[in-house]
Amino acid sequence: MSTYTPTFKEKYNKEVIPALREEFSYKNVMEVPRLKKIVLSQGIGEATADKKLIEYAVDEMSRIAGQKAIATYSKKDISNFKLRKGMPIGAKVTLRGERMYEFLERLIWAALPSIRDFSGIKKSGFDGRGNYTLGITEQIIFPEIDIDKVNRITGMDITFVTTANTDKEAKALLEKFGLPFKK
Repeated sequence: MSTYTPTFKEKYNKEVIPALREEFSYKNVMEVPRLKKIVLSQGIGEATADKKLIEYAVDEMSRIAGQKAIATYSKKDISNFKLRKGMPIGAKVTLRGERMYEFLERLIWAALPSIRDFSGIKKSGFDGRGNYTLGITEQIIFPEIDIDKVNRITGMDITFVTTANTDKEAKALLEKFGLPFKK
């Protein structure tokens, strides 16, 4: 009986760890930053008027991620946006473990190359604590989405949560995985 290991998990163990240990001279393997989780989130502002939009968003996010997405709800009332506490306003899904590595593989090998005029992702998405957020303007770049069934094109945020202490370490980790940063 063979057990399946995602390609990027093997890549992390065989290539990324040794490369990062050499670059940052970590004494222990446990010091090497690793990817903890990937969070996909989508805010749907028009959901206050049309509740169906949340169902579409949750369905699309579930297809993209390969696991069930959940609706997110507002935490407080904001009268300017006609928003009440507890109204659905978006969708999100958190990927960990093997699904996280599989999604990262699909993102780097299939989704990002399908963007028109793609020249790399911005370096400015780091938060100062070793996490990186990437904004995508169209969900149709993912091969799991059937363009004919899309009722409206929406964007999403993809957040990479790492154990890195600095942005420099996190950037090195994501570059070793193959995320194409702009030069």
